[in-house]
Amino acid sequence: MTFDPRTTATSIYEALNELRSKPNQDDTILKQQKGQAVELYTYLSTWGMMRLKAEETALVDNMKGKKQVVKKFFECLQELSGIANLANEQGLGILKNLDTDEYLGLTGLGLALAQEFSFWATAIYSGIEGDSN
Repeated sequence: MTFDPRTTATSIYEALNELRSKPNQDDTILKQQKGQAVELYTYLSTWGMMRLKAEETALVDNMKGKKQVVKKFFECLQELSGIANLANEQGLGILKNLDTDEYLGLTGLGLALAQEFSFWATAIYSGIEGDSN
């Protein structure tokens, strides 16, 4: 099997582009989306994959933009890793039950994806500035 880095980039570009182009999104949601996409790597490297997945369910309604990005992250991770149900409500249990090598490998893939999210967020959300908690 040949590795093509465009696979990763394309998946994330399409995911963020889809989020960015959703109708009826105010500036607050767009700022949250961009901020979360840029911060994914730091969060993941600091807190880990299980906490990021738990964060997805913990984000409240006024953090809709952040939650959308975390969901897209896990959808991309599921697609590229081939691990079923990672992006849905069973995902935390799946992460918990992976053996150590699988979990560490998935975390490595997740960190690579998080870097791509950060890069593409800057490109796709150009013109969206400021912080929106």
